[in-house]
Amino acid sequence: MTIRVALVDDQPMFRAGIAMVLDSQADLEVVGQADDGDQVPTLVERDQPDVVVMDVRMVRVDGVTATRRLVEELGEAAPRVLVLTTFDLDEAAVAAIEAGASGFVLKDARPELLLAAVRAVADGNQVVAAGATRTLLERFRTARSAPGREYDALTPREREILLRAAAGLSNAEIAAVEHLSEATVKTHVSRILAKLGQRDRVQLVVYAYEHGLL
Repeated sequence: MTIRVALVDDQPMFRAGIAMVLDSQADLEVVGQADDGDQVPTLVERDQPDVVVMDVRMVRVDGVTATRRLVEELGEAAPRVLVLTTFDLDEAAVAAIEAGASGFVLKDARPELLLAAVRAVADGNQVVAAGATRTLLERFRTARSAPGREYDALTPREREILLRAAAGLSNAEIAAVEHLSEATVKTHVSRILAKLGQRDRVQLVVYAYEHGLL
């Protein structure tokens, strides 16, 4: 299956370089490009990407605002968003996660890291630049609140799997720890996302930290 990718960045040369890297892969295809966040709705409607790789800072509409609008408008149908940032301790990139992005990577990351990040995000996993993890989680810890009724709807097994997923374990790793098949874990994760009203695994991390579960 080919992953359809859209690029949004206000630097044409940089965008062209990223397009070359992505298009060099048999399972990745760049289907559309734009130079500012205000073009994202049209881009997504026209080109139907699975993943939008987007600069966090642009002239007219930044990546945070564009991500928030995309998620608010399309909900579960919105493509995954992978934000590009210059600094690994970037408050704007963290804000993009809160707005609904599935992760962020540095603009100067190695090509193989970018490729892995696009594939991971397309698969519903979270990707956060290594140096920013602590800053990201500390930000969520500052505004903790008790989980609501949606958490009460989870079964004991689903709560266990939620914590495993929020801690960063893959489906295969959760399956090994919980003595379940990988397919069963995938089903549990889908149900957890539905019950909690979250769109992907990175939002499970946010939920767990915001509500003091980790």
